[in-house]
Amino acid sequence: MKVHFFTGFPGFIASQLIQSLFREKQTQTVIAIVLAGETIKANQEKNKLLEEFPDCSIHVVEGDITLPNLGLDDQILKEIGPQIEVLWHLAAIYDLAVPRDIAWKVNVHGTTMVNDFVRSLPNLRRYMYFSTAYVAGTREGILRENELIRPPAFKNYYEETKYEAEHRVEDLKSEIPLTIIRPGIVRGHSETGETVKFDGPYFFLNLVDRLKGLPIIPYIGQSTVTINVVPVDYILKASIFLMNQEEAKGKTLHLTDPNPHPIQEVYRTMVKLITNTYPKGRLPFTLAKLSLQVPLIRKKLGVEQETLDYLTWNATFDTSEAQQILQKGSITCPDFIKTMPRMIEFYLANKENKNYQVQIK
Repeated sequence: MKVHFFTGFPGFIASQLIQSLFREKQTQTVIAIVLAGETIKANQEKNKLLEEFPDCSIHVVEGDITLPNLGLDDQILKEIGPQIEVLWHLAAIYDLAVPRDIAWKVNVHGTTMVNDFVRSLPNLRRYMYFSTAYVAGTREGILRENELIRPPAFKNYYEETKYEAEHRVEDLKSEIPLTIIRPGIVRGHSETGETVKFDGPYFFLNLVDRLKGLPIIPYIGQSTVTINVVPVDYILKASIFLMNQEEAKGKTLHLTDPNPHPIQEVYRTMVKLITNTYPKGRLPFTLAKLSLQVPLIRKKLGVEQETLDYLTWNATFDTSEAQQILQKGSITCPDFIKTMPRMIEFYLANKENKNYQVQIK
């Protein structure tokens, strides 16, 4: 049975993917490359997964995706290279507030090194690369899967470095069987609410939760745009299905919600579910942005200031190519508003746990 190689373990999506691959009997053997500082955490996650799947194995190897040959010695390379049939590259710095040099080193240079490694694998059947739908930067309107156009600007260094990294993977399409996945903003599991980090849409939950003592909670600005949030279970099912589909080879596919909700509706539902009342009045967008420039306010509210850039960004992700393939497996994206109660239950049960909260700078 084929060996799957992972970068990005023990991160949430990588761990969940491994669990799903074992459950669906897609593989019994995973090799995960892990930074030395992450080894203890990786081994704990590995043991947890193997308790559930005792007949499977996860080999944690120490390395560094920013080094040639991923920092692996020749002996290990010789041993594992011919075994790898599917490579999942998820390692990246996802923080919207990340400084450019750190993001470039991991997201762009790291992907270049992974690409070189991929080229050396004699029995590779598929290279699954996780990009992001937000490589579009500030481009607006309809954004298509087969487009990779440099935008006039990027909202943050995360977007810019993921755009640059995706370009480098795009260049491999003619020589390697690969699929580029572009997820929307990923949240926890639609049925259990489970996640490992309260970022992305959870920043709004932090805001609402911390303002709930006020007589009213206002809307922020007057936005008509939609927000594209997808549950992790959709990403898992879709990615594993696409890995096995011949027609997903050489494709870039949006794993975004084909029916996203307006951000005002999402915010209104969040406020209602947390406070049992609806928002009233409006805080002007410029005032909200100015407030979040003050580190003390950001930390108090638990919101990264870069989050607000997505409130006024008017773009729609076209998902026709992904939908066309995924319908064969009857895979659809669960509705955000309908499944939000589970997300909020999980948030409220774990909001005091520091491990879930993102360090706001």
